[in-house]
Amino acid sequence: MTLSSTPDRLPDETSLGRSALTVSDLAEQTAFYRDVVGLAVLERSPTTSVLGAGETPLLVLERDDDVPVRPETSAGLYHNAFRVPSRPALGAALERIRSHWQLDGAADHLVSEALYLTDPEGNGVELYRDFPREDWPRSEAGRVQMGTDPLDLSQLAADSTGAETVPAATDLGHVHLEVTSLSAFEAFYVETLGFETQMTASNVAFISAGGYHHHLGANTWNRRTTARAGRGLAWIELCLPDKKALEAVTQRLEDGGYTVDERETAGVVIDPDGIDVRLRVE
Repeated sequence: MTLSSTPDRLPDETSLGRSALTVSDLAEQTAFYRDVVGLAVLERSPTTSVLGAGETPLLVLERDDDVPVRPETSAGLYHNAFRVPSRPALGAALERIRSHWQLDGAADHLVSEALYLTDPEGNGVELYRDFPREDWPRSEAGRVQMGTDPLDLSQLAADSTGAETVPAATDLGHVHLEVTSLSAFEAFYVETLGFETQMTASNVAFISAGGYHHHLGANTWNRRTTARAGRGLAWIELCLPDKKALEAVTQRLEDGGYTVDERETAGVVIDPDGIDVRLRVE
């Protein structure tokens, strides 16, 4: 039985759409995601920037001068992860980071190669590319297994296309959250919403739809104890293949005691840490 035919699981075609950040300095944040990350500015107003790849929006920056810095105790974003389609595109990202910013880290995760950095307001960013799915290591139960090995940055840079922007095929591959409780995270996102756990380790969990290595990650490394507040992550968007899937997810959430703000082809629900999850039909 496939995931898409399992009533309590999200369809295989489920993906992430956009992520939104509440920011203080809209101009600086827009310039960072344009010049360093390589996203294109698709829309711009005095209070909002929408950035993406090609014509596809991936990130929304929402300026709010009255929102304070995120408290150290608050749940929220660990990083937004933008997935590029090739190693040369990741090499180009490395060149942009070295030219305009500072690289925080890099790793070979056995399923992907990743670069890590932090935006001007402290939000984590990952740029990565996947290895072919058939090469991903899996457990005897079929779950994806990940690791953290060194990444040869000199060879990655040598493979660069030199592009100043990400390819049009780039997407929001996953979002990694800092949560107050992994059990509450899994109760909401796995047992109710319908993701499937792929891998758990010390104080971290990775979940996905359709056998992907992870659409969402969650950790308790920094011991967050209160709900999302302040600047940073505002909402994440989950894209479903059809209205039937949206109706099924909505029903599971309501049966689980969650309030869903229903719309024709969308819905909004708040997770246990106060993060808005937007549900949209592609």
